[in-house]
Amino acid sequence: MEKIKKTETEWRKELSPDAYHVTREHGTERAFTSPLNNEKRDGMFMCVCCGAAVFPSDAKFDSGTGWPSFYEPVVPDAIGTTTDRKFFMTRTEVHCAACDAHLGHVFPDGPKPTGLRYCINGVALEFHPEDHDED
Repeated sequence: MEKIKKTETEWRKELSPDAYHVTREHGTERAFTSPLNNEKRDGMFMCVCCGAAVFPSDAKFDSGTGWPSFYEPVVPDAIGTTTDRKFFMTRTEVHCAACDAHLGHVFPDGPKPTGLRYCINGVALEFHPEDHDED
């Protein structure tokens, strides 16, 4: 997959200030502030920066942490991970494989079948509900 590359000026023009801070500056939104935390419809969660599908709604669960949480990405290569050593701890950062947008972190305390909890900033995602029209 060829990476989507843009200048910081281009990203700033395309994203809200909060989305820019989280996805391009590796920020974190406050817990319980994203409407996507309570999203229960069928559909797909997409990267806010490039529109790539990253998490399916059927992998979403209520972790109680205040951020949208998933136990697996839509496909393994939809996301990438790096080691994050900020704040005197080591965590695994999750980013969009297509554009390197910071999405959140993954922890080994999730539900079956993976045992993983992808703790994702809602501002880094867009939700696209499944179309149920049968025309």
